Amino acid sequence: MAKHYDKQFKLDAIKYRQTHPELSVAAVCRNLNISEPTYYKWSSEYKNDGDINHRGSGNFSNDLEKENARLRKELQAKEDALRILKKAISIQNEEPK
Repeated sequence: MAKHYDKQFKLDAIKYRQTHPELSVAAVCRNLNISEPTYYKWSSEYKNDGDINHRGSGNFSNDLEKENARLRKELQAKEDALRILKKAISIQNEEPK
């Protein structure tokens, strides 16, 4: 199962390597319990964008977008429950042959 790291951990990992140039990338990765490809991916993102992309609830540009996403998810759950109930009622109302 893939591990998910928060944005601050990723930034700290890059800064840790920068503040400890005597350590190899492999040593840094062992110390932080991450894989080398993971570190290189984060490092590349940081060099290209000056920041690290992070998936999760913090990626919304404002509170309205976050609330909108939450409401969409809630609506989808209610629609799914309604669909299941309608199917159950239709099965129950079927007359035995």
